[in-house]
Amino acid sequence: MDTFKALWITEGPHGAFQQELIQRRIDELPAGEVLIKVCYSSLNYKDALSAIGNRGVTRRYPHTPGIDAAGIVVESQSDEFKEGDEVIVTGYDLGMDTPGGFGQYIRVPAAWVIKRPEALSLREAMTLGTAGLTAGLCIDKLEHAGLVPEAGTVLVTGACGGVGSLAIKLLSKLGYRVAASTGKLEQAEFLHHLGAQQILDRATVLDGIEKPLLKEQWAGAVDTVGGDILFNIVKSLSYGASVASCGLTAGSGFKASVFPFILRGVNLLGVDSVELPLSVKAAMWEKLSAEWRLEGLDEITREVPLDDLPGTINQMLAGKMIGRALVNLQ
Repeated sequence: MDTFKALWITEGPHGAFQQELIQRRIDELPAGEVLIKVCYSSLNYKDALSAIGNRGVTRRYPHTPGIDAAGIVVESQSDEFKEGDEVIVTGYDLGMDTPGGFGQYIRVPAAWVIKRPEALSLREAMTLGTAGLTAGLCIDKLEHAGLVPEAGTVLVTGACGGVGSLAIKLLSKLGYRVAASTGKLEQAEFLHHLGAQQILDRATVLDGIEKPLLKEQWAGAVDTVGGDILFNIVKSLSYGASVASCGLTAGSGFKASVFPFILRGVNLLGVDSVELPLSVKAAMWEKLSAEWRLEGLDEITREVPLDDLPGTINQMLAGKMIGRALVNLQ
């Protein structure tokens, strides 16, 4: 097959960006050791930003977004992979300035590719996607910093989003008591179903933003939003506790004070799921396929064909997405 279908983002007059589905030629893909037929991808907030021309994500247009892809090796110039291997690619430059998983084929460096864990199907891998990988990395980092279920309640912000919903589900599976912060209180039943025992209005988590310290409340936290919410979490962590920071939808900065760090010994842990070593990604995928395997993911996932993806992107940008969007490219 010489051509394939892809979502194509173009820049029009006056800085307007347009989304359309086009046919591309495989020989138009960039150089790379591994050509992959994409079976599934997933929709992340970074993909939605790329689709509307956000230069902080994608510098060069026209472009195909999609930071996640799971599929089958078609051609390989690497000894690590052979035709027919089922593989996963997440992060690095995929979907940023390298054509991504919203096309039926990708060509990438072998150093970006891992073999699918035996216990995880391609579909399940993309139901998790970067969101599941990030949630797992956050919880793993918190546990390495000393978090245990007996310590108390763990807060998750952006609870209705991809990372937030999967973090709640995974924390609940591991025996933690979870509090969920959201701007969508009408989704309380959804969050309880994921495993959250306490639901907080996002505005509540912002209370006391002017104070240098707040009452000790959280044994740990997974923060997906950043901004002043992140620093309010830091100010309300229990002594020696940690927050894993992985997002910035509420802002990239905050007004900080050293008081929580020097008076309570708390930790602010940064979590990156894009550029970390491939071996670390592979180890987390194995963990998510085995002892951290999540059941019932279809309950929080909506499957979207490539043709319907532009509308789903618009829903995400409008803040109307709940849970995960799985993109079926077959």
